[in-house]
Amino acid sequence: MSTKFELTAEPRSAKGTGASRRLRRSGKVPAVLYGAGKRPTMVSLDHNLMARHLANEKFHTSILTVTVGGETDQAILRDFNMHPYKPIVMHVDLQRVSATEKIHMKVPIHFVGADVAPGVKIDGGVVTHLMNEIDVTCLPKDLPEFLTVDMSALKLNESVHLKDVKLPEGVTITSLAHGGDNLAVAAISVIKVVEEAPVVAAPVEGEAAAAPAEGEAKPGEAKAGEAKPGEAKKGEATKADAKKPEAKKPEAKKEGK
Repeated sequence: MSTKFELTAEPRSAKGTGASRRLRRSGKVPAVLYGAGKRPTMVSLDHNLMARHLANEKFHTSILTVTVGGETDQAILRDFNMHPYKPIVMHVDLQRVSATEKIHMKVPIHFVGADVAPGVKIDGGVVTHLMNEIDVTCLPKDLPEFLTVDMSALKLNESVHLKDVKLPEGVTITSLAHGGDNLAVAAISVIKVVEEAPVVAAPVEGEAAAAPAEGEAKPGEAKAGEAKPGEAKKGEATKADAKKPEAKKPEAKKEGK
């Protein structure tokens, strides 16, 4: 059975965002108490006390004794809201419960034995928690603080399902009671290593055009077997040489003159 907590609440009549803001500035938390066939009651709670309670896992699955103006009710924490980035409790919902009526609550799971499981200790598998809490149905007096899932006998590629979870007497799993699937709670599997293909850098724009193809000469250079600009191939005269006039040979003087 869950641990009991006692809360003393003060009735409040002011409604609206402005009234709630003033209430928080005074160190209080706006809350509402409803259920069990009674009219909803707007109340306020001590902020610092509520913040400490919310940090305790047991508080979330316990039967709370709430006293308002001399009247006492049994209740559970149904919901609460926190400030987006400040450690401030913004609002709390408390639901009255009846000792003779079943309730459904989300109960945290405590996993044990994973370090000695054959799938981990022998085969080197990795534990994956597929659920962190389970919704159960029971009478208020049977509400457990948590559920224990034993993984000590689990082998590689095996899992624990909802039907494998041991439940206290008088407690049922809500989804299974309504014909839901027998979902896996935790499993031991192999780590899959994915090898990525090497990344080939794409050529810089213009780089491919600047690089000469095989057998082509770079700018300013002649292809193989061709003369450089201004030079003649072997056995050929340059154009400049062809334009030069041939030198005349001196004529021999005639005899007798």
